[in-house]
Amino acid sequence: MNTTARTARIAVALDTSDWDEFCLWCRRFGPRVGVLKVGLEAFVRWGPAAVDEARNHGGRIFLDLKLHDIPNTVAGAVASARDLGADYLTVHAGGGARMLEAASEAAEDRVNILAVTVLTHMDSRSLGELGLTTDPERLAASWAQLAAQSGCAGAVCSPLEAAGLRRRLPEPFLLVTPGIRSSSRVAADDQRRTATVAEALDAGANLLVVGRPLTRAEDPDAALEELLAGS
Repeated sequence: MNTTARTARIAVALDTSDWDEFCLWCRRFGPRVGVLKVGLEAFVRWGPAAVDEARNHGGRIFLDLKLHDIPNTVAGAVASARDLGADYLTVHAGGGARMLEAASEAAEDRVNILAVTVLTHMDSRSLGELGLTTDPERLAASWAQLAAQSGCAGAVCSPLEAAGLRRRLPEPFLLVTPGIRSSSRVAADDQRRTATVAEALDAGANLLVVGRPLTRAEDPDAALEELLAGS
C-alpha cells in the first residue's frame, strides 16, 4: 500500500481541553490525514462546536463517545450524532445485543456504528478485576462477532486482535485499531497492546487511530512521515 493510501487510513485523535490547541491540530492534520477523531475530552468541553471545527479542516469525522446505556438512550444519542454529520460513532459492545441493535437502527445508514471491544489499556489482569476470566483476544472476538450480528458497521479492537477478527469477519465489516506507534520501540504510554501502521494494515485494519505520537511530537510533520514509513 502506497503512502497516500496509508495516510487516508489514519485518524488523528484530537484529545485536548485547550481550544487553541484543538484548532491548531485540526488545521495541521486535517488536510494530511483521512479522518479527525473528536473524543470525550473535546466533546464534553465544546460539544458540537468541536465537530464543526474538525469538519472545517478535515474529511471524515470520527465521534468517539463510547456510548453505553439502555437501548432507548443510546438510540437517541446516535440520532443526535447522526444529525451532527459524524461519519463514525463508537458505542460499547459491552452494552449487549439490544443496545447495539438500537444504535444500528438509529444510525439509518448515515453514520458508521463502531462497537468498542476491549480497551487497549486492558490485559488479562485488568479483565480479571472485573470478574471477566477470559483473555482480551477471546473477549474481543466474542464482542466483535456480536457487533456484526447486531448490524454494526465495524468494531474497535487492538491491532493485536485484528488478524484473528478479520478471519472471522470479512470486509465490508470495519476494523478500527488504536494503539498505533511508529515502531515497537516507542513508548506505549497507557496502551499495552500496540503495533505499527504496517503491522495493523497487514492484520486487516481499515482505520488506524493515532494520538499522542503525532499531536505531542516535537515535529508533527516528521512524526507523521515516520509513522507512515514504520514497519
